[in-house]
Amino acid sequence: MNRQLIIAALLLVLSACSGKSEKSHEQLSQDQHTNYTEKEIYTSDQLIIKQIRPNTYVHVSFLDTDSFGKVECNGMIVISDGEAIIFDTPSTSNEAEELITFLEGEKLQIKAVVATHFHMDCLGGLEAFHAREIPSYAFKNTLSLASQHGFPQPKMGFQDQLALKVGSRSVFVHYFGEGHTEDNVIGYFPDDQVLFGGCLVKADGAGKGNLEDANITAWPTTVNKITAAYPTLQLVIPGHGKWGDKSLLTYTETLFQ
Repeated sequence: MNRQLIIAALLLVLSACSGKSEKSHEQLSQDQHTNYTEKEIYTSDQLIIKQIRPNTYVHVSFLDTDSFGKVECNGMIVISDGEAIIFDTPSTSNEAEELITFLEGEKLQIKAVVATHFHMDCLGGLEAFHAREIPSYAFKNTLSLASQHGFPQPKMGFQDQLALKVGSRSVFVHYFGEGHTEDNVIGYFPDDQVLFGGCLVKADGAGKGNLEDANITAWPTTVNKITAAYPTLQLVIPGHGKWGDKSLLTYTETLFQ
């Protein structure tokens, strides 16, 4: 009887240790994202590139505006197995050429560029990508809006959502509704749990910004749909300003309510 009790006690101890080990492994996996240290890997007067997660980078360029002065503009780069996909071009062809040259110098093949809406801070550098025959994508409405305004036009349109392969991984583009513009889409990279919100999402403490083409009534509803769709997000990149956690979605939704 005593022997049976001893065996049972040992099994309980082993089971408890196994549970702790599994929990620690999950925690380490989460810490890979939440405690990741950003690295600035390239900087010049007109372009900055930062690694913000193992496979996710932000490119920052600058747009001169009449209303807001010189504005920092964010884009996202996802890299996997020697391939890269870019969300939003730098605002000019010169900056875009600099970004392309850097990535190709790192032996990366740029598989595609995605414009998240029709404004120049998203597609102003498209001609540099087209000169290299790099495929460009956007929501179908973006193509017509860019054409109407005389802006560079992406080559391929999609209806509501798009999945693209980058190396062994996938990135996704999704249209949730109107907000900053009628055509704004988001990018989502599940491996790093990163959302590129573009100008649909505001940085913490930011104002409402350019509302010339906005649908203020629909904006909070659209952002709420994004929050519901991606409950495990770790990082959100706005179109301008500092990236942060998913509280940026809450902040944006509240700002326009």
